[in-house]
Amino acid sequence: MTAADEKAGPGSGWGSDLHLELPAEGARRTALAQALRDAVRSGRLAGGTRLPPYRALAADLGLARNAVADAYAELVAEGWFTARQGSGTQVAEGAAATPAPAAGSGPSPARPRFDLLQGKPDPASFPRGPWAASARRALAGAPTEAFGPGDPRGRPELRRALAGYLSRTRGVRTAPGNIVVCSGFANGLRLLASVRPRDWAVEAYGLPFHHGILDAAGVRPHPVAVDEDGARTREMPSRARTLLLTPAHQFPTGGHLPPARRAAAAEWARTTGGVIVEDDYDGEFRYDRKPVGAVQGLAPGHVVYAGSLSKSLSPALRLGWLVLPDALVEEVLAAKGLRESWASALDQLTLADFIDRGAYDRHVRRMRLRYRRRRDQLVSVLAARAPQVRVTGIAAGLHAVVELPPGREAGALAAARAAGLALDGLSSYRHPAAGPAPSREGLVVGYAAPPESGFTRALEVLTEVVGRAVAGG
Repeated sequence: MTAADEKAGPGSGWGSDLHLELPAEGARRTALAQALRDAVRSGRLAGGTRLPPYRALAADLGLARNAVADAYAELVAEGWFTARQGSGTQVAEGAAATPAPAAGSGPSPARPRFDLLQGKPDPASFPRGPWAASARRALAGAPTEAFGPGDPRGRPELRRALAGYLSRTRGVRTAPGNIVVCSGFANGLRLLASVRPRDWAVEAYGLPFHHGILDAAGVRPHPVAVDEDGARTREMPSRARTLLLTPAHQFPTGGHLPPARRAAAAEWARTTGGVIVEDDYDGEFRYDRKPVGAVQGLAPGHVVYAGSLSKSLSPALRLGWLVLPDALVEEVLAAKGLRESWASALDQLTLADFIDRGAYDRHVRRMRLRYRRRRDQLVSVLAARAPQVRVTGIAAGLHAVVELPPGREAGALAAARAAGLALDGLSSYRHPAAGPAPSREGLVVGYAAPPESGFTRALEVLTEVVGRAVAGG
């Protein structure tokens, strides 16, 4: 297959064809991502190579545009590609792996012994029994029309259940008709990026995968400074008409947006006619203060409230939702289409039963206690063995930030990898358009996923790494 870059002008400096071998059937998006990785690994796509626009590649490979955009965003998040507004997507410098050693020439790199990467709930705690019971009831009671094409808004049973749950627990003001069910937050973000003006304000720290989605959609990012209280919403960029915000627990720094900044964001949206996209990714998991309602409750006509099951239950379920202002419902449905981007109707019916019977509330309460104990153990061990470091962002969520002195983050990450720890550095989450990185450095430590049998040892290794980093070793 070849992909011609019909949009590239003279002197663009990159080839018009890209040869990729993809299967005729099967999961072609997955196959595309793997083919691109293989092309980088083999050296066929060298560092700095500019890639075709995803629309062009989609046309030439016979794939949906979203499939190619997803593959590009995935490889940006993994570090194979880089994406910047105005420069397109390129192969990252140094992304190509060294050639694999010949058989018998040496051991392969060991997998990390301890997974402290953020964003992962405890997979062993998935409520299999209650979920299976809800699934049986949902299947037995499903109306015949549930097995047909259905409504792109999502199943009415789930939208009713979500409207009640979100109103009760998060202060969201909505009706079922304003809720659109999607396949997780990334899918919802992609839909919103396709219908909103191209100038978005984004927090200076955020998830690179989300940055890649917006970049693939042609969004022009305008970073908003972040401090210990979250985004500084009184300093909104003048050109922005959409704001991507994590107010309950700024990702990844952990700041909690105070009332004055929440009010400023809502007032900005009302005054400019703008829209806030509220990513409430872990709003259920608050530990040290009374939960504060969603920003959506302050300005329902100007806020899109977005949530999913990826932290509360499991990312494997691929279920999320958008609570939309009236003016955006039809636009988002048109972007979603009649036959694409649907979540399983049976999973939706199962979740509706799971919520209606109180099983979701019980699971969240149980996990809140479990994760709080994990959080407390992390803080206690670091306080005892590395008292010179600050642990921040701990009032909520599934991760914390271990702050480090300037210039120590890279060394700490290298030491962590050598010790078998998988975790991220804070600087990797700073938006590339936010300018030179400040002196703030640290480790982003996920504490939810490790099994009980290994968590204590993982913390011991972490404190050793942090202690050496602080001491300059």
